Amino acid sequence: MNADEEAFHGGPDARGAVPHDFSTNANACGPCPMAVQALQQADASRYPDPRYTTLRETLGQFHGVAAERIVIAASASEFIARITAAVAQQGGRPAWLPRHAYGDYLRAAEAWGLDVRREPESPAGAALAWCCDPSSPLGAAQPGLAGLVDALDASSICVLDLAYEPLRLEGRLDLGAAQRDRVWQLWTPNKALGLTGVRAAYAIAPRDAAGMAERLGRLAPSWPLGAHGVALLEAWTLAETQAWLATSRDRLRGWKHEQQALCAALGWSVLPSIANYFCARLDVPYAQRSAALREAGIQLRDARSFGLPGHVRLAVLPPASQAALARTWQAAGA
Repeated sequence: MNADEEAFHGGPDARGAVPHDFSTNANACGPCPMAVQALQQADASRYPDPRYTTLRETLGQFHGVAAERIVIAASASEFIARITAAVAQQGGRPAWLPRHAYGDYLRAAEAWGLDVRREPESPAGAALAWCCDPSSPLGAAQPGLAGLVDALDASSICVLDLAYEPLRLEGRLDLGAAQRDRVWQLWTPNKALGLTGVRAAYAIAPRDAAGMAERLGRLAPSWPLGAHGVALLEAWTLAETQAWLATSRDRLRGWKHEQQALCAALGWSVLPSIANYFCARLDVPYAQRSAALREAGIQLRDARSFGLPGHVRLAVLPPASQAALARTWQAAGA
């Protein structure tokens, strides 16, 4: 895969958004009303506090950690690029990635000339290791995550991407408190809140990572978050927001069961998943019907850039969108 393929993302194309967008993993029950209200009330006439003092305290209380451990980021992708740069500046060379993973991990490593290793090779000796649970693109629990964290060298920096943890529909994260304190926890609530157009993220630093946290602060742009990003993250911590999210997970479980059954009925091979999205191997190449789907207002995520040729990734959408997908796919093959 080349860098252009790794940069491929789902979502709107040059023609704009589609009514039935299966290609991104946003919560289809959204947008979250509490977050929308917060965005509407945000004061965009002024700069935020450049140190995000209140926001960091709020996020720290939400997670039960010291505010000093919260690192604000413009987005997950921005943090990925920034921490990779920090590792490279310190002389780190080997970077370890899961076999299938978000392309920005690899793009950032290659941009800084790091030596990339992939699963099943051991992460031992890696200067930077990436984990993701639930994983992307499969939406599965990362196998052996706890053992992987325990096997890391003391000097290794490990980032655990938790973009889809709020949308986990089964099970729980297989890490104890001490293991979570060993890794950088990267959070991007905009997917769970159904507001991916608002870019805002944060990371929780390991307990003993004050030096790296300071380096990341020096590498950050001024005001990585605007007023709307601050409002989104503040709304994320509200009890009302978390209750809404729990209700949406219940609805998503039902929709997911229906959507997986539909895909199987179309002749697709559905791969296991514990999140609000899953991958499936198609009965015919996606390219043969992608144009017809796009004309009908439907978009899937071709999984070739994830190293899964012949597969697509689908977010769980409501029954009306599922029916449109089935109708169009069948008509395109008639």
